[in-house]
Amino acid sequence: MFPVARAAQSLVARGIQHTAVRQAHRKHEPNFHDKYGTMVLLGGATMFSAVWGYVFTQLGMAWGFSPVGRITPREWRE
Repeated sequence: MFPVARAAQSLVARGIQHTAVRQAHRKHEPNFHDKYGTMVLLGGATMFSAVWGYVFTQLGMAWGFSPVGRITPREWRE
């Protein structure tokens, strides 16, 4: 390996090590994702399930392996 490339590689590795050590000694403060991440995820999953549950129950489709001949359009209401 060329001496310049070896020196550059060691500098990069040393920089990564310094960053890891500095972050390991820093006191971790909870941010938004630590505080509310799970609740936001659960709320989004609940809304997703509720909306699609409503859509699927209001479609009026006859579910089966093959929908050919089973789905008929409803009459238009004015």
